[in-house]
Amino acid sequence: MLKVSFLEFIIRGIPESLVFFFAAYALTKNKIQYNRYLISVVLLSVSVYLIRLLPIGNGSNSILNLIIFIVLTVLVNKFPVIQSIKTGIIIMILEFICEGINVFFIQFILKKDLNEIFKDSILKMLYTSPSLIIFACIIIIYYIRLWKRKELKSI
Repeated sequence: MLKVSFLEFIIRGIPESLVFFFAAYALTKNKIQYNRYLISVVLLSVSVYLIRLLPIGNGSNSILNLIIFIVLTVLVNKFPVIQSIKTGIIIMILEFICEGINVFFIQFILKKDLNEIFKDSILKMLYTSPSLIIFACIIIIYYIRLWKRKELKSI
């Protein structure tokens, strides 16, 4: 079981959902529809929190989160289904790459034990934040580039 504390939900879960849906808008080259964006963020954050409470193993939660993300991008944000699936997969891959870079840095540069870090929720949030920040920076730079080139469209 991958239970998270309410503090982790607030400090990691909500920002991660904000970045995911921002990435969805960036990758689909759509201008952000703020009401839809915020509704999606809240629904995904709560869904991820609830999925983490289920007695399932690693990996299963990621697939369920991806499915919910795709459903929300289609139903709430009105993205086409195929575009939502592609976007969801790209976002998950980018997130895993950023997390891999972060894990490499923690283990081989900082020489920290991940098992010890993940036992303490505060340390876990502190040490996993760089991957979310890296991911957010990539998406922000991409979105600004699209905005400057006037490539963003309204849904």
